[in-house]
Amino acid sequence: MKFSQRLHTELQPIWRKNHNHPFVKGIGDGTLDKDKFRFFMIQDYLYLIDYAKLFALGAIKATDVETMGKFANLLDSTLNEEMSLHRQYAKKFEISEEELETAKPSPTTLAYTHYMLHVGQNGTLADLVAALLPCMWSYNEIGKELNQIPGAADHEFYGEWIEMYSSKEFSELTDWTINLLDELTDGMKEVELKKLEEIFLNTTRFEYMFWDMSYNEAMWPMDEKN
Repeated sequence: MKFSQRLHTELQPIWRKNHNHPFVKGIGDGTLDKDKFRFFMIQDYLYLIDYAKLFALGAIKATDVETMGKFANLLDSTLNEEMSLHRQYAKKFEISEEELETAKPSPTTLAYTHYMLHVGQNGTLADLVAALLPCMWSYNEIGKELNQIPGAADHEFYGEWIEMYSSKEFSELTDWTINLLDELTDGMKEVELKKLEEIFLNTTRFEYMFWDMSYNEAMWPMDEKN
């Protein structure tokens, strides 16, 4: 069994909690409060800034030119294409570019991105890929599942998100990253695989926390108004 299959099988109970979160369900049936998605869009933009740094670290840690080039392309497309599309999409929710650029990360966003960057900076390339993969893989699966709901991809506000993450292009990117993890873990000792499994589990947990944070529009507790 490939390592990615092992992860996907063993972590299904937690994995499915992400898919079944009320925020995700609300995107699919169109009932999600727009303010919750607005909050998500702002925090996701901040998340993407640090997520892109993982691709830069991937290029540094890669040991062959092809993989280096792939990570470099991912960095370029994230910074110059995906984030531009994000800014355009944000306008649907009356989020200005100034608001995006001056926004502050929530505690969950800080914890999640700092954990990934810590793993990426201090670990191996396999550690880095295990850290960044749950976001990409779960979004692709969620996008495909929601796209099966009649009319979901045509929703005025959420359809574009569903189309983006269920797209052929994003699916190919996800598959490449999964395959890279399998290549890196081929023949690896069980003690090393256990370490990678823990990293993958942690960022899968952070994915749930990110949905939950967005659903509750949660910033610092002491800053909340009474």
